[in-house]
Parts: sequence; structure tokens; C-alpha cells
Amino acid sequence: MTNPNVNSLEEARFFTSSDARTDTLIYPLPATWWSRPYEYEWCRTLIDPGDIALDAACGISHPLKFYLGAVCHETHACDFDARINSWTTIEQEIIQDVGPQALHSIVAHPGWSRVQYAEASITDLPYEDNYFDIIFCISVLEHLRHVDQDLSLKEFARTVKPGGRIALTFDYPTVDLEQLTRAVESAGLTFANEFALTPPPDAIQSDLWGKLFCFRALLRKPL
Repeated sequence: MTNPNVNSLEEARFFTSSDARTDTLIYPLPATWWSRPYEYEWCRTLIDPGDIALDAACGISHPLKFYLGAVCHETHACDFDARINSWTTIEQEIIQDVGPQALHSIVAHPGWSRVQYAEASITDLPYEDNYFDIIFCISVLEHLRHVDQDLSLKEFARTVKPGGRIALTFDYPTVDLEQLTRAVESAGLTFANEFALTPPPDAIQSDLWGKLFCFRALLRKPL
């Protein structure tokens, strides 16, 4: 059920084929990244230039952190992969994963050099309490055990400011929405609205790794 008082960009729901998408974020997105055009376009709408932002479990070659670096007041990016500590290894991974032209586009973009990188698990973030205005965690939770999903949400709640936002996207049914709802409540966070637990007919989907759908949720930390 959708709350009529909720901004449509804040609605927790499945992405649908009518949603806006971008096929290029700094560089053209690979076709196998089936949900990223929708996820990244949604993320772009949530950014305020004054934000202190975190791209949590950012990946090495994924472009959101570089984009945030150019538009946010301050941008941090963390990943469990130790290669995040070295720009040389980041460059190597970008070339291997998405090609040399993508690397050229990244280094020509102003954002990459403005990101503060850290090797860290999202279950134990190396940041102060109440630091971020917004945290992005894009297509990550489906790779975590329930206990680590719970710990991650608690870390997001700890490090985001009162009134701050956490933008989540993840694959369904890999993530159990009922279990996630309990974890969100346990972390002291809130959804903007009630939502359906099953995908609508026009939900975007992929058959690359079994039938998957993509869900988005903008959580808030109460004031």
C-alpha cells in the first residue's frame, strides 16, 4: 500500500519497466548489469550537493562512488576487497571488468579523485556516529547472510545522521522482505511506506541467474 503523502522517489517498492533509467553513468553500463540502469538513475535523484555520502560495499569498478565524488560535498566509499586501498589496483580491475575506455572516462571525470576510500566490512564501519547524510548500499544485501544483513543495517543506523537516509537496492527473492522488515525495525530505521511483498506484473526481471527482481527502499533514521 502506498502512502499518498510519500514522495514517489522515497517509495519502497520493486523497480518497474516504466521507471526512469540511465544506460551510462560515467561509462556505458554492461548489459549483464541488468538492474543497474534503474538503480543508478534512482540514486541520482536522491543526491543533494551538500550531502556527506557513503557508497557502502561499493565494489571496485562500479561507477556510483565516482559519480558521487563529483556531486556531493564529501564522498566516502568502502569495500571488503583490499584492492580498494590502491588506485593502481582499482585501475587494473576497471580495465579487466569494464574495459580501458571505461577507465579513460573515469579519470576524465572529476569525481574519482575526490572519493575517500577505505577497506572495511559494512558490518563494522570505520566511521563516526551520526556522520553521513545519506548512505547508498546498491545490490549488496543479497550476498549477505541474515545475521550480516542485520549487523549492516545497525551500522548504517549508527553512522547516518538523525533524519538521514539509507538507499538500499537488492535482488528478490534472494532477500527475504519479511525478514528485512524485521531487521530494519530492529535497527531503529523506518520505511517511507508499506509495500507489496510480491513483484507487480511490470517489475523488471532477469533470468541470468534464475528469475530475479530488483527492490528499492529509502530508509530513514528518526530525528
